[in-house]
Amino acid sequence: MFVDINGNPLNVEILGDGERTIIAHHGAPGLGSLAEPKAGFGRLADAYRVVVFDARGSGRSGQSGPFTHEQWVADVEGLRRWLGVEQVVMAGGSYGGFIAMEYAARHPSRVSAVVLRDTSADNANQEMATRNAAASSRVQIDQAKLDRIMSGTVRDDEDLRDCWREILPLYDHDYDPAKVEQRVAATPYHYETHNYAFAVNQPNYDIKHLLPGITAPTLVTVGRHDWITPVECSQTIARLIPDAELRVFERSGHSPQVEEAELWEATVRDFLKVRERH
Repeated sequence: MFVDINGNPLNVEILGDGERTIIAHHGAPGLGSLAEPKAGFGRLADAYRVVVFDARGSGRSGQSGPFTHEQWVADVEGLRRWLGVEQVVMAGGSYGGFIAMEYAARHPSRVSAVVLRDTSADNANQEMATRNAAASSRVQIDQAKLDRIMSGTVRDDEDLRDCWREILPLYDHDYDPAKVEQRVAATPYHYETHNYAFAVNQPNYDIKHLLPGITAPTLVTVGRHDWITPVECSQTIARLIPDAELRVFERSGHSPQVEEAELWEATVRDFLKVRERH
């Protein structure tokens, strides 16, 4: 369904009808969509109402700016209000984790728990990711394409597609070229959103000072072989959020919710069962 949130239509899908609500934010603005959190958190729809959506500027949602973190956080709050719930479990992976952490820090009374996946609290991951890409023995990365996608200077949607295809082999623990091509074909491309996120938002991104203000129980999950938001990033988050729990998935890259799906799901379920604040 399409829901008008803060003057922009969001493509929203609601899975399950549990008493408690999870809002799960996808990553990769301009590339991501609700398909990512639906595949991971959608498996919890037997116990929760799981709400996934295309963020402003991504997927099938409206393309009205601004594409700022403040706006994306405000859209999450608008979605919570539309849902009519007092509190949510706030979840997010990768860039979606940026927004999940900012929402939890700025709206602490509205969050009963936080679940993060392969994310970072500042832009230090950019330099680490560039080094990891250069050191990869899996593929020879075209440095110009890597630079364009990481700096938010891609030329158009077709260029974004080419740059995305270039770095996708780095994401998974086990490389499957056929799966890479499937993901390239399935991705919705919005280069303006991507460029704003990486050229404007990322250079100044640092919310480490906000993390001690997250009061909800927090689970931080990460793949051991994540190239773009390495384990060190999750360790920093877990150190700064009071009583956060860190779980490292040893046979995963950037997507333990896919690569070690059963273990990841069980970890999230157990955490929420024990730690969610009611």
